Amino acid sequence: MKSYHLHQETFCPEKYKIDYQAELNKEQLDVVLNGEGPCLVLAGAGSGKTRTLVYRVAYLIEKGVNPKNIFLVTFTNKAAKEMLNRVEVLLKCQPKGLWGGTFHHIGNMILRRYAKVLGYESNFNILDQEDSKTLLKAVMGELNLNYKDKYFPKPDVIQAIISFSSNSQKPIEQVVQDKYSYLDPKLIPVIEMVNKEYQEKKFKTNVMDFDDLLTNWLKLLQKDKTVKEKLASQFKYILVDEYQDTNKIQSEIIYELGSVHKNILVVGDDCQSIYSFRAADINNILSFPERLKGTKIFKLETNYRSSPEILKLANQSITYNLNQYQKILQPVLASKQRPALVPLKDGEQQAEFICQRILELQEEGSTLNDMAVLFRSAFQAMEMELELNKRNIPYQMRGGIKFFEQAHIKDVVSFLKILSNYQDELSWKRILLLNDGVGPANAERIWQEIKPSENLKNAISSLVKISVSEKVTRSLEKLNSLLNTLVAQEKDFIATAIKLIIKSEYEIYLKANFENAKDRIEDLNQLANFALQYEKLENFLSDVTLSQSFKGEQIEGYQEGPDEALVLSTIHQAKGLEWKYVFLLGLVEGQFPHYKIYDHPEEIEEERRLFYVAVTRAKDELYLTYPIISFSFTTGENINKPSSFISELDDNLFEPWQVNENGQSYDDSEDVIDYDKPEKKLRKHEFLSSITYDDLED
Repeated sequence: MKSYHLHQETFCPEKYKIDYQAELNKEQLDVVLNGEGPCLVLAGAGSGKTRTLVYRVAYLIEKGVNPKNIFLVTFTNKAAKEMLNRVEVLLKCQPKGLWGGTFHHIGNMILRRYAKVLGYESNFNILDQEDSKTLLKAVMGELNLNYKDKYFPKPDVIQAIISFSSNSQKPIEQVVQDKYSYLDPKLIPVIEMVNKEYQEKKFKTNVMDFDDLLTNWLKLLQKDKTVKEKLASQFKYILVDEYQDTNKIQSEIIYELGSVHKNILVVGDDCQSIYSFRAADINNILSFPERLKGTKIFKLETNYRSSPEILKLANQSITYNLNQYQKILQPVLASKQRPALVPLKDGEQQAEFICQRILELQEEGSTLNDMAVLFRSAFQAMEMELELNKRNIPYQMRGGIKFFEQAHIKDVVSFLKILSNYQDELSWKRILLLNDGVGPANAERIWQEIKPSENLKNAISSLVKISVSEKVTRSLEKLNSLLNTLVAQEKDFIATAIKLIIKSEYEIYLKANFENAKDRIEDLNQLANFALQYEKLENFLSDVTLSQSFKGEQIEGYQEGPDEALVLSTIHQAKGLEWKYVFLLGLVEGQFPHYKIYDHPEEIEEERRLFYVAVTRAKDELYLTYPIISFSFTTGENINKPSSFISELDDNLFEPWQVNENGQSYDDSEDVIDYDKPEKKLRKHEFLSSITYDDLED
């Protein structure tokens, strides 16, 4: 039989040489041509870092480096695929053997080869998040832990604690104290025991979760010198994207793999390090030159995205951070208008202004796809979502569920729906299922008992007349008491009802069931503040629950294009994206920067980096807005203090806008408050955005 071999081309033909000087600017070219040894590339926003990495890989292959000796790691599968495709297009060939992908993807490939070194079989299975949670339930069951008890943290919370501990390399005790301080400290040894059994069970059943793909990879490199030397010798050139977002394990993996050739080129921007809540460690990029002596530092400061006026604001803002590498973004685009600073009367007028300006921009020829509304926290989008729906403007919430569709919002609103319409079956079943011992079957049975009731009072009283188990009876007695308390409220009825629901056992439920319980409780507190604007429950419910289907009158001048939608997004979800027009709302103290800085002052720098990221998403026009007045259930109407990220900047960086409504204008020069001598002292947890830290007392 004749043998025939296919030739797999791994190097590009001579005729396809790339003209790097013509394709790159001087900063990018310097990195591509001189990226030998340990290199730190500080890539400012919009400076073409992806282009630089792609050309560096192409340059190495053109110079004769075998693709199998190149290790290119990114943070998303999409980014990895895009980079590898661009390398292929540049070289006019497919560089077979190049190691490219996410940390988890490459970790999986390496562990398949060397699984037996760690005691695993190479055919180990990978647990997704649901599988991991199921296994945790099994472990907790074997340990006779009643995770169904409302006071005990659910598998989701335990999973989040274990995962953060793994990625940050911090002990579980410290993670609980730092991030889950509301949990009973007595639970710490229990969680540690669950983790120990969970790790052992994974090993015995030959499975790994996503975190294991990193921890076991690092363990492999540290445990077996032969494997480490083989891999470190193979990877002659290591390139890492978004290095500011790496956690401790990922950075240690890179150092281990680069221990032979030392050709480690990391690209990132310390000014865009905003994911510490995911265990990303800014110290990885700040300490890189100390860890690798002789590190070359390159700076990509030419910005191709934003106008000079936007960059001036961004450059000055970030100078207030002490822990950073100094960079000054230089514009390429022509001069445009200064960022607009727009004080508005309240949150409602803020939403009205943004919507009106969006429609005006569209009339001028822009599309909704060119625009984004950004905010620090999800609750800040409440009024915005309602106004967009009333004006029939299509929008998408990037990376998450719309505010009023979130489970905890719908739970609390279900209580209010029952007070408005006691025959609402879905709302009854939803709140019944929140109670200890009540499952779908019991909820249906209880509903059948409630259903014949002639009025709300009878429906509530029927809860304590139903023959059920002792456990369910106790739950229904508490629900009966809560509903009677809600009905009895008179002053600020809606807001008071929401507060009472939170302070009932629902707050305990949130803390036990959700790893982001603090954020959810804050959402609900802000929902109560928002509700102060309503006198009638039916109006509140109409706005909140029917906003998705509500279609206001067609706005004159609005023309919806194909697949056209405005983007609403938290700043964390907007990183890496850009729009012609960006509206950054809610710039008041206590919201942005977040009030957590008053207990943790060291976090102000990450908050400022978050502001920097938001500002540098804008290409042509940037609108910075804030409400002068806000409403608080605790203290009533308040005068907000503009964000320190605004007040610390030079006035000439902004174009002040004064918004007029019915002949009346609003600006923040009125109602000046003497903050040095406030009439009322507040507890820290009753924080008002109009009060400074010095005004607070323990």
